[in-house]
Amino acid sequence: MKRREFIQQTAAASALIGLSGIGLQSFSTTSKTITILHTNDVHSHIDSFGPNDGRNPNQGGVARRATLIESIRKNNPNTLLLDAGDIFQGTPYFNYYGGELEFKLMSMLKYDLATIGNHDFDNGIDGLYAQLPHAKFDFVSANYDFTNTILDTHVKPYKTFIKGGIKIGVFGLGIELHGLVDKKMYKETVYLDPTETAQEMSRILKEDEKCDLIICLSHLGYNYRNRPEKISDLKLAGKTKDIDLFIGGHTHTFLKKPTVVKNLEGKNTLVNQVGCYGINLGRIDFHFDADKNKAANGTSIIV
Repeated sequence: MKRREFIQQTAAASALIGLSGIGLQSFSTTSKTITILHTNDVHSHIDSFGPNDGRNPNQGGVARRATLIESIRKNNPNTLLLDAGDIFQGTPYFNYYGGELEFKLMSMLKYDLATIGNHDFDNGIDGLYAQLPHAKFDFVSANYDFTNTILDTHVKPYKTFIKGGIKIGVFGLGIELHGLVDKKMYKETVYLDPTETAQEMSRILKEDEKCDLIICLSHLGYNYRNRPEKISDLKLAGKTKDIDLFIGGHTHTFLKKPTVVKNLEGKNTLVNQVGCYGINLGRIDFHFDADKNKAANGTSIIV
């Protein structure tokens, strides 16, 4: 990407959004900033698209993403890099290496955390387990109960981080596998209700863990207009509280900036997703004042 285009994309962030029910005037240049970078539905796309690709010419690619992430981290060390699932399946790299290459490259990019998508079971739960030694980052999923499977104890419901004195809690949610994935691929994995799970996770992270920032790393899908009964990130954001950001996947939804949703208490929460195939990198900046009140802005950066 040309330098001018990169600057334009990075500067295209949405306006500052209050998340604490206070005026935005308290957020000055002295506020502390936590940067959240994220991907979803990369689907084993290691290489960039070629110049003659009809839809995404010269876009994507792990090497370009690595350069972009390194530049952002250099400007703000208080950065987390997250992935919302469907890391596997989509190119011959997965067919040949079974996920090893994807996990090794994500480890080199220093991903902090990921959740599990339905396609991450495409080589079965045993195939996913076999690749875990190549992942130097953790996985979270609060509504997949892996108790009676080989993944038991290897996937936690949530994880906390401390960046710049700010405590961040991240929990994972996955889509119902029945009807999407053959039962023999996920075996005795039990699907738990995502709304009840999210409510419990947000309570634990807010009250027990005392987190200043709570993120849901979701593979539920952004929205289902023709299936109003189906749970989605937009619907879940309105049914819960204390969750500041939903980072989504599954529906390959390209958003230029996060969607603002009123939560159960009428407060703003953000929902974001950056399409698929590593074409975009999501960026959300959370700004904290001295009392840890927060505001945020975000954008989608073309890789």
